[in-house]
Amino acid sequence: MDILVISVVAFLASGLTLFSGFGLGTLLMPVVALFFSVDVAIAMTAMVHLANNLFKVVLLGKDANRAVLWRFGTSAVLFAFLGALVLGWLSGAAPVFAYTVFGRLFQVFPIKLVVGVLVLMFVLLELSSWFASLELDRKYLPLGGMVSGFFGGLSGHQGAFRSMFLLKAGLSKEEFVATGVVLAVLVDTSRMFVYGWGMIGQQHGIRWTLIIVASLSAFLGAYLGAKWLQKVTIRSIQLAVSALLILLALGMIAGVL
Repeated sequence: MDILVISVVAFLASGLTLFSGFGLGTLLMPVVALFFSVDVAIAMTAMVHLANNLFKVVLLGKDANRAVLWRFGTSAVLFAFLGALVLGWLSGAAPVFAYTVFGRLFQVFPIKLVVGVLVLMFVLLELSSWFASLELDRKYLPLGGMVSGFFGGLSGHQGAFRSMFLLKAGLSKEEFVATGVVLAVLVDTSRMFVYGWGMIGQQHGIRWTLIIVASLSAFLGAYLGAKWLQKVTIRSIQLAVSALLILLALGMIAGVL
């Protein structure tokens, strides 16, 4: 059942990313977290995200701007590593508090609290017209790498901040898309080193069959989405997706999920 549900979500999420405003990781991770611990869910989502972006790099990577990759990517890789280390530290922390409802005990762990808050924050940012129009000068590219890389390593949320800094980098449409994809791969690769090291002692926590099927589903979703759907933001779908993400985030924060 978990393979079926997550694969369907990966397929739909990959297609929706073309016009909903959200990234694949933002949509997929909370659903994977319904079946696995948050740290394992983030790691597994990162693998699907990396595979999906490698597929895009093959198609688009040649147009990436090397100067921007160097200025943004160097700090992004380093801070993605740092964010992933913080995630590992949070995953081993004791519950912040616990409470009982109708005789059932609920525990709120730091990792779920932090990731839940981050999901809420990024949903609000994605819906904000102010944030969507915010552009920062090219001189801030290294800072953009730090911010995008850190949150990419911590929870997988990197795309919103990356776009905010790349929009003023003087890139053509092709360069903007290709550079963003390559940067995503760099961040994913960096954080996978930390996730992978942490998973060595718990191989039972990773479902490789699920990752492969979900990755293939994401490829198919992206292909069909690009072929059948217009690449525009459809507000009603964006709001529906946002509502679902908010419910999942509140569930994590409350210790219900």
